[in-house]
Order: sequence, then C-alpha cells, then structure tokens
Amino acid sequence: MIKPVFQLSGILTLAAGVLTASPALGDSRPAPVQAAPATYADLADLADGAPLVIRAQPRKIAAVEPARARGLRLGWGRFYVQAKTEALIAGSAPLGEALAYLVDLPLDPKGNPPGFKKKSVVLFARAVAGHPGELQLVAPDAQLLWDSALDVRIKGVLRELYAPAAPPRITGVREAVHTGGDLAGAGETQIFLVSASGEPAAITVNRSPGRAPQWGVSFSELVASDTAPAKDTLAWYRLACFLPIALPESANTSPDEDDRAAAVQDYAFVRAQLGGCLRTRR
Repeated sequence: MIKPVFQLSGILTLAAGVLTASPALGDSRPAPVQAAPATYADLADLADGAPLVIRAQPRKIAAVEPARARGLRLGWGRFYVQAKTEALIAGSAPLGEALAYLVDLPLDPKGNPPGFKKKSVVLFARAVAGHPGELQLVAPDAQLLWDSALDVRIKGVLRELYAPAAPPRITGVREAVHTGGDLAGAGETQIFLVSASGEPAAITVNRSPGRAPQWGVSFSELVASDTAPAKDTLAWYRLACFLPIALPESANTSPDEDDRAAAVQDYAFVRAQLGGCLRTRR
C-alpha cells in the first residue's frame, strides 16, 4: 500500500525562494540512495498506484531549508532536484526532457545526503497538474538508485500489477468457516477475504490424516485453488503484507468450538507459510 502522498505544489517557485545550495552534492560520494536493497514489498508498495515510473538523471540538487521541510524525519534532509528524463518505464503522461521534484534522503553523520548527481535514478511519481515538467513523488523517499538488476525487478512487478487478472488489494478477512471431514483430523477451512475492488478472493486449507496440510488462494469466485503463491509475487504480497496477523474473532463463523479452533489453527498455518513482509523503507 502506498504511503501518504508527498505533497508538492509550485516547486519551481520554491526552488527560487527557499533553497540553500548544497555544493557538497557531487559525484565523489558513492553512497547508495538507500541503506539496504529494496525488497519485493518495497517495490510493490511504490509501484502499486504510481501513475508514472521514470528513469532520470539528476543534474542540479539543492537542499530545502529545514524550517520549510514540514514532516521531515529525524536524520533526513529534503532536496529539490532538477533532472533529465532518460526513460518512461511505466505510465502514459507526456514527459519532456526536464523534470523537477522534491525528495527526502537520509543524511550521513556529517549531515550530507547520498551522492547521486549524474547517476540514474528511478522515480515513482505523478505529474503535477498545471505545472509541466514537475513531479510529485508518491512517497517522500520514492527515488531509488537505478541499476540493471533493479530495472529487471521493477519491470517484473509492473507486469504483475498490469496483468488483466492481477490479484486485487486485500483489506481484511470477511469470514472463516471450518468444516470437519468424515475421518479424524480431516477437514477444510475456507477463508473469505475483503478486497478493495470488491472482487472475490478466498483461501482454502485442506487437512487429511497423515498428510501435511495443503492450501491455496483463489482470486476468482469461479476457480478454486490448492496452490499457494510463491514468495515475492503479487499474490504473495497481497496476502503476506496485508492480512491480519491473527484471524479476527468476529470473522470466525465456524459452527462449534472445535471447528472454530480448527479455523484459527488453519489461519495461523497460512500466515506461517506466507512468512513476514520484509520492508526496508519506513
């Protein structure tokens, strides 16, 4: 899920009036734009809902005065960047060669940001209406240092997001029902999910005596599935990063206490199979 939009308005005027030049921002510091490589969840967070994904090369960088940088995190600085468009990775808005935007960056112990001038970066952004060439990042830190490996990963995420049958955003659990089988230890739990779009989504867990539980997720009311999503895929992300940690008691509509306990157990099994949603961005 996208973090709150980084508000930006009239940044060209801002550049002229409230910026302090940063002569230390050169090419000599090889520090990366972020402290750790972006995870799948980081990239999906940024790409999901970003109208534009752009590769650009920053040409001019200046620090915004701290007093004018509202909401800035401790240990970070806000910077006004003028950049050259290198490629439109995703999106359809017309772009010129010149771009301008604001970005938040972590500072080193000396108070300097990472050096990225004249290096390629990836921006997750939207165009600013009425201000040609200005961008609004979808999050304060929605700039990543570009390399060929990151390019491949981003395009893989975008292909999944733009696929016709892409899994919808999951916002919660609507209902979980366990039905016992004819044999001891057998049974099925169906977990019906809530999606932001209203599209159907459900998890099914099947247990048979002497066998490991099997589970799968379906994003169609017409097709059931016993196939669990692979890690670092969009289906995995929709579940691992947004399902509640525990089954909400109000969603457990199993008919008796044993079935209710089985539904809780099966939900916990699915959460354990999904694993954690690792993010390096705050």
